[in-house]
Amino acid sequence: MLRVRFAPSPTGYLHIGSARTFIFNWLYARRNRGTMILRIDDTDVDRNTQASLDSIFDGLKWLDLDWDEEYYQSQRGDLHRQMAWAIFERGLAYRDFTPAATAEEKEHAGAGWLCNPGMRELSAEESQRRADAGEPFVLRFRVPREGSLAVEFQDAVYGEQSKLAADIEDFALLRSNGVPTYHLASCADDLDLRISHIIRGQDHLTNTFKHVLIFEALGAKPPQFAHLPLLIAPDGSKLSKRKHGPVVSVTTYRDAGFLPHAYINFLCLLGWSPKDNREQLTREELILAFSFDGIHRHNAVVNFTDEDPIDPKAMWLNAELIRTLPVEELARQMLPFACAAGLRADPGKMLRVAPLVQERIKTLRDVASMADFFFVDELAPYDPAELVPQKGDRAMALGVLQAARNILQEAVFSHAGLEAALRGGAEQLKIKVGQMFQPIRVAVCGRKNAPPLFETLEVLGRETCLKRIEKAIEMLQGDHASTTERG
Repeated sequence: MLRVRFAPSPTGYLHIGSARTFIFNWLYARRNRGTMILRIDDTDVDRNTQASLDSIFDGLKWLDLDWDEEYYQSQRGDLHRQMAWAIFERGLAYRDFTPAATAEEKEHAGAGWLCNPGMRELSAEESQRRADAGEPFVLRFRVPREGSLAVEFQDAVYGEQSKLAADIEDFALLRSNGVPTYHLASCADDLDLRISHIIRGQDHLTNTFKHVLIFEALGAKPPQFAHLPLLIAPDGSKLSKRKHGPVVSVTTYRDAGFLPHAYINFLCLLGWSPKDNREQLTREELILAFSFDGIHRHNAVVNFTDEDPIDPKAMWLNAELIRTLPVEELARQMLPFACAAGLRADPGKMLRVAPLVQERIKTLRDVASMADFFFVDELAPYDPAELVPQKGDRAMALGVLQAARNILQEAVFSHAGLEAALRGGAEQLKIKVGQMFQPIRVAVCGRKNAPPLFETLEVLGRETCLKRIEKAIEMLQGDHASTTERG
């Protein structure tokens, strides 16, 4: 049975690249009716944090993609050590008693380092004697050094991969404190959990040669490997939590008001494309279209600037998906963003507002800036000059608002009723409808750019509209008086 896994380390927030790896694993599992496993690789106790673990789960839950099984690597230490010693018993690992052995747990910086010959050639008896005496050691894999032996595997994305065993160092399996290394723990769990396909970032490709050796040392056939192209910044550098900050965090997009599926759609197009080059795909369409054949071999660029961490393609996809949402769903999704912005929004009124802003917003958070005037008692201050229509003056604006006050006191508050009444008012004043509508729009919304006027008036209601128009009249009269006095 096909079994894949996503294995994040809780050492930072959920990285955009990690989220894409999860999505690709999920799509492959669902496409092939396989099992999706979440395995938290939390053996690095010095760097693990609860905040990082919470961030991973928050990000995955927001994506709204499920998993079938869940494991924590830290709870499987006995299994890891058992497999390490099984490799030792087969003569494929040795104890390394090099002085300052704890330093040997880390990767060697020297490019020419391959092994400690004295330790590798130590007799079994001497090795056991020193271990029994309590001397600290690192358990190290005995990489074959004979002849021109090559370690090989077929990658589903990058094709045939080969590396001379003579160029691979004797890497650690167990640290001097008995804690398994990443290489051992990962392979031991993959073997025990019967992982059939390992889908992960291209930065792990060099590790795979060591992992193939571990699988073979345990008498197992390695899983199928598929390495994904890296995500890079516009300047060509690898996306880094340390260097690029919130740009690479999944929660940045969540908090910006993205729809989960729009973000999934965006991530899928970073390094993969369907055969027909579609850009907007539903979840079901992604499942049906996903395959290793569509994964690119070149790295994918996430476009952002210092001023804006959001990729324009992601923004476009999100805006397009918002346009297709049922109004009820859009209202439900916007409501928490409006409330978080301090607006007195409720489900009923948001349901009436949603169709008015659906074509105008790009993210859910835009509701706070695009529709705030629906949910406040008092409008934010605005320049009275905004009330004056193009090719008009203050006197015209004042006349329009005074006429509108009278009209709205009697008009039927429906789209048809308001449109007929206000267009009739423009005819009576012998002005263009645009000159009639602008002062009213600014008076009730506090801005020129706002949703359609008649629907807006209808949602705001007669009392609120009249109150705001009255205040605008007072502003114009006061502004006119001030101007006259200065003159």
